[in-house]
Amino acid sequence: MLFDSPTYFVFLVPVVLIYWRLNRREQNIFLLFASYFFYGWWDWRFLALMICSTTADFLIAQKIDPEKADNSRKKWFIFSLVLNFSILGTFKYFNFFVDSFSAALGTMGVQNIPIPLIRVLLPPGISFYTFQEVAYIVDVYKGRLQPAKSFVEYGLFVSLFPHLIAGPIQRPGHLLPQVQGERSFDPDRIFDGVMLIFSGLIRKCVVADNCAVLANAAFGGQFGKPTLWVVLLGTYAFAWQVYGDFSGYSDIARGSAQLMGFHFMVNFRQPYLSQRLQEFWRRWHISLSSWLRDYLYIPLGGSNGGKWKTSLNLITTMVLAGLWHGANWTFVIFGAIHGVVLSLERLIFPAVKGAVDTVQPRGFANFLSTWGQRILTFNVFCLSLAYFRATSLAAATQYLGGLSDFAWRSEYGTAFLMLSLFSVPLFVVDLLMEAGKEEYPFASSSYSFRTALATTAFVVLALFSGSNLNAFVYFRF
Repeated sequence: MLFDSPTYFVFLVPVVLIYWRLNRREQNIFLLFASYFFYGWWDWRFLALMICSTTADFLIAQKIDPEKADNSRKKWFIFSLVLNFSILGTFKYFNFFVDSFSAALGTMGVQNIPIPLIRVLLPPGISFYTFQEVAYIVDVYKGRLQPAKSFVEYGLFVSLFPHLIAGPIQRPGHLLPQVQGERSFDPDRIFDGVMLIFSGLIRKCVVADNCAVLANAAFGGQFGKPTLWVVLLGTYAFAWQVYGDFSGYSDIARGSAQLMGFHFMVNFRQPYLSQRLQEFWRRWHISLSSWLRDYLYIPLGGSNGGKWKTSLNLITTMVLAGLWHGANWTFVIFGAIHGVVLSLERLIFPAVKGAVDTVQPRGFANFLSTWGQRILTFNVFCLSLAYFRATSLAAATQYLGGLSDFAWRSEYGTAFLMLSLFSVPLFVVDLLMEAGKEEYPFASSSYSFRTALATTAFVVLALFSGSNLNAFVYFRF
């Protein structure tokens, strides 16, 4: 069930109402079955796979507990990693490698080889719950976390339905203690949760879905052959589509969790205000980028091996991050572009340390410098999205080839105006949140103002919602 569909809210409202009438143990059992029902709604065939994966890691965690001093700890740890990544690799990348092998044979002149192509379906959310399970196993092995004693608690940590299909990826040390502890009913947090859901629906249904119309038209050829203006229109529209789409999903997920007393980490912090790509990845899809940093980049050596080793680690991490987004060579190139740019930034500029917040510029020259860097970073990201959005490397290359054609048509102006209509309000909200350092939009405003805002959001949703055929982009990852 889609988060922006009536079906989801028909499911959510009764779950929340029943949930708060139960004690903590009953809440966990009820939510576990509700989450399994939610996942099974997508495809019941893959529910058994998730339960088996959850059970295996729950049992393995007991064997790798550092307090037990078992000599086989490392073997069980490696077995868990191999098992999790084998399941992920089989279901997510089997078709990719078979197709690539077949294409490679074709380039060598070997045609019509009877390769049995067994098409493997991709289970919903497998990338997200696998990463959570791996983080849990690593944290237990490293002694950073005690293994869960209750399968219900661990199973709920993995499958809690707001984050199950498309994240945010929850850290074991953040979510598992919440599952294991008492949750209290807090009207203020419930109100914040409802506001987050409205924020998410606006981002998804109004911003993302309407920008998707422009992006699909630009990449699909409805504006004619690629020109500079079509490339800019398509990449800008897709940038706002994917931002509105996934930040909207994250807001709905966080809001839904908050209705039941859980707190999910913030997944986006105004990423299009980043001055460098390093900063961008500290603001964009924070749950994934921080997971990649802690469980891939740092274990590879991080920045401890010199400039060139650091660059290799960055490129490796980002290529794998690109491949995580999809089983296609376009995603590999997307990740490689980010890896190379991040490496160049580290070679040219000192690494940005600490929080994502930057010092407020002073003076007009610094103001121009700040916004110049923001515009440059945004455009680098947008151009890399050509590979993210295109169906093949050839299509992406052909599309970007239009940058050398400056031909202008009158309909481009109307399209850019429509793009501004849906993207600029979200950009203004980001500027306000950046200035206020708030976790929620208008979090410090009065209840009456926020209630009026929610009413306005409802009207805007009714009048400006885009096509309901645009499923959340990150559902396929």
